[in-house]
Amino acid sequence: MRVEKLTMMANQIGAFFKGQGEAAAPAAIADHLKKFWDPGMRKDIVAHLDAGGAGLDPLVRKAVELLKANA
Repeated sequence: MRVEKLTMMANQIGAFFKGQGEAAAPAAIADHLKKFWDPGMRKDIVAHLDAGGAGLDPLVRKAVELLKANA
């Protein structure tokens, strides 16, 4: 899947969980990505983060960092 689409999808998920606040939202986003994204999608979004993470919302960036740390 193209990184632009993954970024858009991750940011939409982030927008949904944003209401949980900056402390809780990243973990909720990371949990959603772990549960509902296939391993290839998760690998690609982590690689995108490692390449600079252009376009990722700050909460989503934190979530992908959590996802990477727990992989």
